[in-house]
Amino acid sequence: MIPTEDASARKRKIEEKLKQEQDTLSFIRESLEKSDQLTNGMVSILSSFESRLMQLENSIIPVHKQTENLQRLQENVDKTLSCMDHVISYYHVAKDTDKIIREGPAGRLDEYLACIAKIQKAVEYFQDNNPDSPELNTVKARFEKGKELLEAEFRSLLTRYSKPVPPVLILDAIGGDEDMEVQEDVTLEHLPEAVLQDIICISAWLVEYGRNQDFMNVYFQVRSSQLDRSIKGLKEHFRKNSASSAIHSPAVQAKRKETPTKKAPKRPGTIRKAQNLLKQYSQHGLDGKKGSNLTPLEGKDDVLDIEIDSYIHCISAFVKLAQSEYVLLTEIIPEHHQKKTFDSLIQEALDNLMLEGDNIVSAARRAIMRHDYSAVLTIFPILRHLKQTKPDFDATLQGTAASTKNKLPALITSMETIGAKALEEFADSIKNDPDKEYNMPKDGTVHELTSNAILFLQQLLDFQETAGAMLASQESSSSASSYSSEFSRRLLSTYIYKVLGNLQLNLSNKAKVYEDPALRAIFLHNNYNYILKSLEKSELIQLVAVTHKRVESSYRELIEQEIQNYQRSWFKVTENLTERNIPAFLPGTKLKDKERQIIKDKFKGFNDGLEELCKIQKGWAVPDKDQRDAIRHAQKRAVSDAYKAFLQRCANISFTKNPEKYHRYSPEQVEVMIDRLFDTSA
Repeated sequence: MIPTEDASARKRKIEEKLKQEQDTLSFIRESLEKSDQLTNGMVSILSSFESRLMQLENSIIPVHKQTENLQRLQENVDKTLSCMDHVISYYHVAKDTDKIIREGPAGRLDEYLACIAKIQKAVEYFQDNNPDSPELNTVKARFEKGKELLEAEFRSLLTRYSKPVPPVLILDAIGGDEDMEVQEDVTLEHLPEAVLQDIICISAWLVEYGRNQDFMNVYFQVRSSQLDRSIKGLKEHFRKNSASSAIHSPAVQAKRKETPTKKAPKRPGTIRKAQNLLKQYSQHGLDGKKGSNLTPLEGKDDVLDIEIDSYIHCISAFVKLAQSEYVLLTEIIPEHHQKKTFDSLIQEALDNLMLEGDNIVSAARRAIMRHDYSAVLTIFPILRHLKQTKPDFDATLQGTAASTKNKLPALITSMETIGAKALEEFADSIKNDPDKEYNMPKDGTVHELTSNAILFLQQLLDFQETAGAMLASQESSSSASSYSSEFSRRLLSTYIYKVLGNLQLNLSNKAKVYEDPALRAIFLHNNYNYILKSLEKSELIQLVAVTHKRVESSYRELIEQEIQNYQRSWFKVTENLTERNIPAFLPGTKLKDKERQIIKDKFKGFNDGLEELCKIQKGWAVPDKDQRDAIRHAQKRAVSDAYKAFLQRCANISFTKNPEKYHRYSPEQVEVMIDRLFDTSA
């Protein structure tokens, strides 16, 4: 049962809550009544506003329509007046533009073009509206005069500001500073920027409004002349300055380090080495006669060196300048005329370069006909550079006529053909070099043919790919049509081995000129040793080994064989020291006269033979010190040992009353005499 107090409290709470709810309900009812009153008031206001707005609209619309009509009339009047002014202005165009047209566009191109535009609009107006009017002929004549002066300004600007590129800038562009890790591209600026913009503006107007393409002919003629003059200027720069003093001297190098825009040009190829070889041939010739077809003149090798350097740099300069010209051309000439104009622009300079290349080929051909095969060395650096430059060359000439693109490949083919011919005929000349007795070295030293042939082959090391490609170009086999560098290398290896084989055969024939077999052996030994040492000092040995692995051991066998042939010349000396024909005797035994004479003859034979050989062979030469010492040492040991044994056998024999007459030399003296072999100063 719930306590009475709790029930009373709960009742009071319920009554309080009920009262609160009743108060809230009363408030909501009052709010709704006020809202209804406000709504009724707003509806009344809006109804009144709508009524007044309708009254205003009915009053304004007629006024608006009247105003709109008046404005339309005003606009029509203004347009009519404007059209009248516009039409009248066409009749005054000729007079208004007369002064500007007569004075020309120089210095005020924008104003001049605006004037031309007025004249052009006048022409169009009279053609459309009054084609029979005299004013049409007047403005047409004025338009043609304006176009003519624009063409003249185009030519004037192009001619006045187109200058040959200075040689130093060209060398910067094609060479760069080799000391710099990162090469900077040199931009060639052919025209001042303001002038270029005027030329571009005139070109665009002539194409769009002038309906004229004659300016393109003017453009390629002027720029073609500048391109050719730039290359000729570079060539003249090389001619005026010697290669040692003007281009590569320390003074110039130092100056160019101070002046960043004057960098030293790169020298393609080992041209100087080739020219030294040319001089060697000039002085001696392959046939051994002094004064061959290339008569040495003071500084002639320098002149030839400069000519080769000049041509190589001119080829690079042409590519760089042509690329620069094409960039310039694309800004001035319409796109669909660019390739044709560029083709015409480069023709003169390209033809001159190709003609010079053809002259080099012709000179080499004439030299080969005179059996001066050293001329091929002038082709090597040029041909190598042409082939290295060909990708850039082809990219530059892309889009030109086929006849233009084929000029460089045709020159390369000509050089490869004449070069291959020179190489083959050189190999044959080594084989067929005549055996001339007066030309043989008296001391049996290295023959001139050997040194010249080795020098020639050593030059091929600097141009292995070029020489290999020359030989490969003449191969008719299917493998040669797409030859690789390895194929070319094998061909060159075979070629060098062929030259060495021809040289060995010729040396063997030449050696027969010597009557003394020992001198013949010394001669062949010296030449074979020189060949082997030369092969080992350079990369020739590795190059020959590509196709012939045993070339080194073959030469060592030949050298050893000739040493043995030489040693046979001492047999007639040491033969006197053998026990053959010496009678058997006991110490203290008295010899018969015949027996004593045998011993005397052996002493005399030894002494005379020793003296004769030492006298003769002292004047012979063995240039290689190691070989010379080895031959002397082997001979000393063989002769000294035999002589000592002979003296020991005869020590207790009384064969003469004057033993000093026969026993002239001690073993030590014999060794000293042999030590003086191959020594003309002894």
